[in-house]
Amino acid sequence: MNKSVMSSIPKNKEELLQAIRTAFDKLLADYLEIPEEHSRQIGVEGNTKNTEISICDTLSYLIGWGKLVLKWYDLTSRGLEADFPETGYQWNELGQLASHLHSQYQDWSFERLLSEFQSTTEQILRLVESQSNDELYARNWYKNYTLGKMIQFNTSSPMKNIRTKVRKFKKLKCKE
Repeated sequence: MNKSVMSSIPKNKEELLQAIRTAFDKLLADYLEIPEEHSRQIGVEGNTKNTEISICDTLSYLIGWGKLVLKWYDLTSRGLEADFPETGYQWNELGQLASHLHSQYQDWSFERLLSEFQSTTEQILRLVESQSNDELYARNWYKNYTLGKMIQFNTSSPMKNIRTKVRKFKKLKCKE
């Protein structure tokens, strides 16, 4: 596709939907190629410098951030305060928040995590579909960020980033 037609940063509702769907589909395909016995193996580059996590931890991270987006939207749409990024965490504590998200889902099977990742992504897509382009991109929603930008920052962008790490892990650790 011509890069001038589709920027890597979505600027409208259709581009955001496409970015999420594309990132999700590509990442899910990679996840499905990983044998379950490798899903808890440490070896994926972590969110904090010089750390390694498992494939399941990457899913926990994506599920957790997706659910935070849904929580933020739910609370603010009802006129309630949302704690950004999450209650008990500041923006400069994202490494600790990532560890918290990993621990929330540590007992979940790889299959259950994959199912929840799909479900959470579908909920995000429904949220985006329910909004007008103006609601997503015409006004600031959190500080200087539009709702569309906040969704992108916490869904398609980390999916693309994690996909690079998952593919590297798959190449190095899942050789047949």
